[in-house]
Amino acid sequence: MKTVNNYHIKEKNVLLRADLNVPVVNGFITEKSRITSIKSSIHKLIKGKNKIFLLSHFGRPKGKYNKKFSLEFMCSVLAKEFEIEKIHFIKALNDQYIKEKIQNMSFGEVCLLENIRFYEGEEKNDMNFAKGLAKNFDVYVNDAFSASHRQHASIVGITYYLPSVAGDSLLDEINNLEIFFKNPQKPNTAILGGSKISTKTELIYNLTEYFDNIVIGGAMANTFLFAKGFNIGKSLVEKEFIKTVNKILKKAINYNCNIILPIDVVCSNDLNDSVNIRHSDIDDILSDQMILDIGNKTIQIITKTIFSSNMILWNGPLGAFEYKPFNYSTIEIANTIKENAKLRNIITLAGGGDTISAIKMAKSEEGFLYISKAGGAFLEWLEGNESPGVKALKENKIS
Repeated sequence: MKTVNNYHIKEKNVLLRADLNVPVVNGFITEKSRITSIKSSIHKLIKGKNKIFLLSHFGRPKGKYNKKFSLEFMCSVLAKEFEIEKIHFIKALNDQYIKEKIQNMSFGEVCLLENIRFYEGEEKNDMNFAKGLAKNFDVYVNDAFSASHRQHASIVGITYYLPSVAGDSLLDEINNLEIFFKNPQKPNTAILGGSKISTKTELIYNLTEYFDNIVIGGAMANTFLFAKGFNIGKSLVEKEFIKTVNKILKKAINYNCNIILPIDVVCSNDLNDSVNIRHSDIDDILSDQMILDIGNKTIQIITKTIFSSNMILWNGPLGAFEYKPFNYSTIEIANTIKENAKLRNIITLAGGGDTISAIKMAKSEEGFLYISKAGGAFLEWLEGNESPGVKALKENKIS
């Protein structure tokens, strides 16, 4: 696979696919890791005296212009983060606009293009649209691993028309994810949470082959408990996945993978009810309450497992962490991983938007060797599926 490190890129017009779909509150970007992650590639391309054009999506404008999702406001932020004087901007993917900007820009300068999802051809992976994107450029760089699970024109289609290389951020993601599969340090543990088992069945099923322990928390643990015959009250459950859960449990036994489920829980009448909170074992859940967090006995089991592990993967909070006090277990586990990382030389990896938020809430970032910026692409890779965008880079033969 060609990369920004092994492919000569000098004095070229470069189209770099980034993922600038960052959280924004009242006009302010609240989390900048996806921006800072592409800084390395940007600086290498600037050093090579290239004209660099950034292409990204932002929000879900559904193929039409929507001022709410314009990327223009990011220019000043990007200039500051990249430590350069200014970022040019093109308000539309218009052929003439791009030609004029290329002519007027100096080598080593950076230009941001308007939101790629303002165009229907993007999400349809329209090859004519992709060809049009490529026509004014010499090289394509994919530095958006978090968007590479999408079969979109700016991710896959464009690689049919330009020499296509991987950026540093994309390479970092792949290299850190592959550590868990290519060089596992036993015993190893995966901690999986979140609200729905339906989004993670393939993930859990695949990980049973690689991990000694899989901890399952969050609302998705309810379906496992229900499958085992426990009364879970009003808790969220996906009954249509009972057969899938039993299949996972059977495979785990065949691969000697220890599935760790809650043995005690924290319940209440609903997410906003902090009055009728009840701690109970899983065989003593009231019929009119719902599980909103795991209990202290389960936390102790997970803590013991973490301290006996040489490699830890974490994806998904273990309770309804957005609502106090149901964030308790997630913060405890984040701090336990941080403490273990300080004491022992272990490999720790986390990924997923809610997971990152939880880690930041617990102020335990330093406990992780790597925190993935990706969401869906992160999960897809762990499911054993190579992202279409990465596959497209590997198959690119244009020199």
